[in-house]
Amino acid sequence: MALIWAAPPLKKLFLCLLLLWLNTSLPSCQGGGYYWEDRYPFIRRASSFASTSTSLNGRDKAYDYIIVGGGTAGCPLAATLSKKFRVLLLERGGAPFANANVSFLSNFHISLADTSSTSASQFFVSTDGVFNARARVLGGGTCINAGFYTRASASDIKKVGWDAKLVNESYPWIEKQIVHRPEFSAYQRAVRDGLLQVGISPFNGFTYDHLYGTKVGGTIFDKYGRRHTAAELLASGNPEKLNVLIHASVQKIVFDTTGKKPKAVGVIFKDENGNQHRAFLSTRQRSEIIVSCGAIGSPQLLLLSGIGPKADLKKMNISVVLDNEFVGEGMADNPMNAVFVPTNKPVEKTLIQTVGITKQGVYIEASSGFGQSSDSIQSNHGMMSAEVSKNLLVIVFEVHNLRTIVRIGQLSTIPPKQRSKEAIEAYIKNKHELPYEAFNGGFILEKIASPMSKGHLSLINTDVDDNPSITFNYFSHPQDLQRCVEGIRIVEKLVTSRKFTNYTQCDKETVEKVLNRSVAANVNLIPKHTNDTESLEQFCKDTVITIWHYHGGCHVGKVVSPDYKVLGVDRLRVIDGSTFTDSPGTNPQATVMMMGRYMGVKILRERLGRAAGL
Repeated sequence: MALIWAAPPLKKLFLCLLLLWLNTSLPSCQGGGYYWEDRYPFIRRASSFASTSTSLNGRDKAYDYIIVGGGTAGCPLAATLSKKFRVLLLERGGAPFANANVSFLSNFHISLADTSSTSASQFFVSTDGVFNARARVLGGGTCINAGFYTRASASDIKKVGWDAKLVNESYPWIEKQIVHRPEFSAYQRAVRDGLLQVGISPFNGFTYDHLYGTKVGGTIFDKYGRRHTAAELLASGNPEKLNVLIHASVQKIVFDTTGKKPKAVGVIFKDENGNQHRAFLSTRQRSEIIVSCGAIGSPQLLLLSGIGPKADLKKMNISVVLDNEFVGEGMADNPMNAVFVPTNKPVEKTLIQTVGITKQGVYIEASSGFGQSSDSIQSNHGMMSAEVSKNLLVIVFEVHNLRTIVRIGQLSTIPPKQRSKEAIEAYIKNKHELPYEAFNGGFILEKIASPMSKGHLSLINTDVDDNPSITFNYFSHPQDLQRCVEGIRIVEKLVTSRKFTNYTQCDKETVEKVLNRSVAANVNLIPKHTNDTESLEQFCKDTVITIWHYHGGCHVGKVVSPDYKVLGVDRLRVIDGSTFTDSPGTNPQATVMMMGRYMGVKILRERLGRAAGL
């Protein structure tokens, strides 16, 4: 059941006028032209692509670079390469500019709740039983995430082997265009003060840098609460050389297998009408196809194109181009656990603004206000939820001033085969009767850095539109579990600290009841245990959720080389988070965007030398 935002007419009109005032890219209020098309004339629907049967030498139909995936890395990469070469960027989703659920911070949760085929986010459940989402929109994860912007640590950069000088030139290129200083809220200030009181020090102020202690980071939301995504970086490209197709789902990469090594020559994609097209690379030396589909999409596309474990490909009747057992292996997700903390008053809607970076390998973050409106109560908010929609995130808590225990989360007791659409709808209907004031408050989020637990990805079928099978194996490594326990203990100290309770105005007894009852929360499909929070290890396992920082599947040295060329084939690279061993920094979007810019400049310099002019 798709949950699509339905605002009252006046609210729609207000949002439309506000976007026009801010010179953004929604359609005009009278249903006229699309303002974003003036700024991005090179973005077109995939059906406008003229398929041709001309030879590969057809200059006017060939590209120097074909980039598959217009996401967090793909957009800055395409903009940079288009400065000197002809680039075709193919994105399976639509444009984000006219989507109010993408554009506004206040609608962050609504985009995640929309499970329709046209949604900017594509819902999936890992085999671990954890709910998740992957982007399906130009701009990728920057369109559906919580917006926090912070750089990777110096040690992360050194470990990957990147040129520190070029890295420090590439981050500011992103920041000057779409990054802002947050409007610091009272709730986030209370979290900051609480972190410092419990010893997560020093206070490093506002900074993009990754530093031990507590800090305030950047955001891609401006002071009006309007989101700026990686798609806006395309404005820095050369419109004469850049072609962007939306609703273009690449089904496979085409190879020439007549030589010593397979050579990528083009791609097959379908448009929004289901019609197939072929796009080809130029025969010029160093022309390449670059896969930037993200940690889920990139290994999936390699497998669909015949690069992966031979036995698995044959089971799917996929012709083997290259036998590589490592494609889809080493998948990881940073496990997160959340505690909902009630307040005796409504709080402002905020996403992540401040973070505690501990030496125990744990990050502490926070959000607030996404549970206290009528649309919130009825919707899934991903990691920010105090309620459920279509069997999604729920929290069990007691609200002190109501003197009522609000118990939700019973859907996890229903066997999976009995979780029918009707049962879920009945469950949601009952939840609608809960008092809105019960959801005042915010979340404290605890996330594990650099998880040791690894999983894998494999195909379920050969339909690129369907999610593959994904396993993360949360807490299978004992070190991850121990760090989670340490993180929960920090959260317990934080939410009972004087600085924090002065803001929430909830007494210590109420907060302790919240923590004790959180173990029964229905935040995933993992079977619940009857123990209490005295066993924090079990609490971590039972309440694990995602913060969407999954990575791996195309690791350096196993699937790609240090310069991200796919091993064993020519003219093919993978540039995105699927190549990461660890998710960089506390939140990866800054570094993934930087990677797109960094590799674009690096490729141009290698191909043109000083003539690159970048």
